[in-house]
Amino acid sequence: MDLYRSRRRLSLPKAIDKQTEEQLGVQEKRFRLFGVMRITEILAYSMVIIPVLLVIMVIFLGHDSYDQGNGFAKASRIIQIKPEPNVTSEDDSTLQRDQNPKDLSLLGGLLVPGFKKDTCLSRYQSSLYRKASPYKPSMHLISKLRGYEELHKRCGPGTRPYTNADRLLKPKQTGDPESEGCKYVVWMEFSGLGNRIISIASAFLYAMLTDRVLLVEGGEQFSDLFCEPFLDTTWLLPKDFTLTKQLSGFSQNSPHCHGEMLKRRLINGSTVSSLSYLYLHLAHDYNDHDKMFFCEEDQSLLKNVPWLIMRTNNFFAPSLFLIPSFEEELGMMFPEKGTVFHHLGRYLFHPSNHVWGLITRYYNAYLAKADERIGLQIRVFDEKSGVSPQVTKQILSCVQNEELLPKLGEQHKQPSEEEEFKLKAVLITSLTTGYFEILKTMYWENPTVTGDVIGIHQPSHEGHQQTEKLMHNRKAWAEMYLLSLTDKLVISAWSTFGYVAQGLGGMRALILYKQENQTKVINPPCGRAMSPDPCFHAPPFYDCKAKKGIDTGSVVPHVRHCEDISWGLKLVDNS
Repeated sequence: MDLYRSRRRLSLPKAIDKQTEEQLGVQEKRFRLFGVMRITEILAYSMVIIPVLLVIMVIFLGHDSYDQGNGFAKASRIIQIKPEPNVTSEDDSTLQRDQNPKDLSLLGGLLVPGFKKDTCLSRYQSSLYRKASPYKPSMHLISKLRGYEELHKRCGPGTRPYTNADRLLKPKQTGDPESEGCKYVVWMEFSGLGNRIISIASAFLYAMLTDRVLLVEGGEQFSDLFCEPFLDTTWLLPKDFTLTKQLSGFSQNSPHCHGEMLKRRLINGSTVSSLSYLYLHLAHDYNDHDKMFFCEEDQSLLKNVPWLIMRTNNFFAPSLFLIPSFEEELGMMFPEKGTVFHHLGRYLFHPSNHVWGLITRYYNAYLAKADERIGLQIRVFDEKSGVSPQVTKQILSCVQNEELLPKLGEQHKQPSEEEEFKLKAVLITSLTTGYFEILKTMYWENPTVTGDVIGIHQPSHEGHQQTEKLMHNRKAWAEMYLLSLTDKLVISAWSTFGYVAQGLGGMRALILYKQENQTKVINPPCGRAMSPDPCFHAPPFYDCKAKKGIDTGSVVPHVRHCEDISWGLKLVDNS
């Protein structure tokens, strides 16, 4: 008899309850787990859906009302698909940042890459200090420069064609008269630094037009001032050049002088073929026979001479535009006629690292923080006259009437904290300190009517021109370049120093007219340059076809008389 049977029956419901409780516990755990999972899923979906909804609201409801109190909407613009018209997207601006510095450093294709940066820092850093030029080099000019670079590399010093051509200058002429198609123009060191720079640019233009290689005399001092402009070659005339010892003796009376041979009727189509070289005297004191260089007939003779040795201190490019055989080519190279030196100067003349250090240290110390930089180049050719009251009045009248600098205000009036003012840095270049001291004292001791603060700075004061001294030339080159980095420029009439600064900067500077009489006030005190190009101070006035005198400043619209020298010639844009 089972005494525990009833007990087992009675405990069955409890067992069922216990089983049910266990099942409910499992279900409760599942429910809780499910609940946690649901919350996680909801949060995940929300993080995806809400930003999408916000973007849709931005696109379809418009930005203006939504942006007023919602910072996230501003951030959402980053992922907009279509940028608004005339607004650069982030990707576009990034692309511009990647491309523009390289394009700017190469001057729109004017320069080529490949140079070692540490050998010529200015070639790659100058664009950081200078505004982009308003003048773009033509594709034809760029093509001509690339072609010239190949010619210079093939025919330059150290090559077989150069060695062969140099042999032609020796007494027994053991070289090949054809010289493998290589011909040369040698620029002779002459005159002050400003004259050297503008005349080398002219000689280089002539070399390009006549398929010649330009070599410059100057040696170590020249390389101390300028970087090499051509890749993997040199433009410096080798020290062992056959005619080196004879160069200083060349004059207008030399037997191989082009003008002298014309005068004596010793040069013609048959005799020129036997000449290995000719001396071209194109300096300011050249005579009528020397000036025949600018005639078509003489150019036809010169093209057969392997070596042309040139002495010049002029920017003679304007007269090349009057030679019929060059006219079309020059027109394609320079559609904007008054930019010849601007483009060729920036292509050829890069300050050496030593000079670049002078430039950048001065710029960063005195000019970099200014709101506006004004260049003022003062050149008084009568160095013994000292500071002229009339010149001082002329300078002040020019800079104040043209609103480059403000007039002086009342002493008791002080600018309020609310008034906005500009910091203007004036860079003065002059051989003496007189004009610098006057302007510095005037703008220090007196407030200006505009409230602007004027800082007056002058890097050096050499007293007089010292072309033979290296440090003098370093400072001169640095100051020309610093002037070219300014926003507005005033230069002195007749001064090639100012011409270089204006041309490199691509500016139409204000020109202080030359004082013929120190007792009279010039009115107007200055005038705007017609173009950035220099003036050709000593042009020929001769019609080669008519064999008579002519006003060469009225032959074509893009060659006119200069603003500062009535008889000079200047290239201008005739558009």
